[in-house]
Amino acid sequence: MASLAWELLLLRHGIAEERSPSRADAGRELTAAGRVRARAVLERAVQMGLRADRLFSSPLARASQTAEIARSVGLAAAIELAQALEPGGDPLPQLPAWFNQGDEAPSCRLLLVGHEPDLGLLAARLLGAPPGAIALRKAGLALLRLPVVALDGSLAGTARLEWLTRPKLWLPRP
Repeated sequence: MASLAWELLLLRHGIAEERSPSRADAGRELTAAGRVRARAVLERAVQMGLRADRLFSSPLARASQTAEIARSVGLAAAIELAQALEPGGDPLPQLPAWFNQGDEAPSCRLLLVGHEPDLGLLAARLLGAPPGAIALRKAGLALLRLPVVALDGSLAGTARLEWLTRPKLWLPRP
């Protein structure tokens, strides 16, 4: 019998429009190249057998567009927007509730789509590593495995990094 574990996929949004004083940061969208690259990486993830039971995304345009690409290629069935994934947010307190899905099996894989440095900081906290030890590139993915804990249990320092990949490694060679 396999041990019960939670898996956490972290996905940084794809390449987005440059910052501009005339455009709100929340409205910055993926560029055409950002869409193509994110789609290629996420299609490769699906080809490798990755699927998520639940997908949570920052509501900012570039992240929600990346999440929509993930949904459209079959990485997850639906998108749930989460303010805790906005820049400066802290999703760590939400993780046990997101993992515990009522009568669903306690073994679950979540996909979080968000921003840097927040996703890297979350990964570092879960691994018990110093801040800045983990960083995701745009459209980069990381997979962490965590023990199943009670709703009031702390997840900080309990994770194991399964892999962290740069998008370039998953893209087809020209």
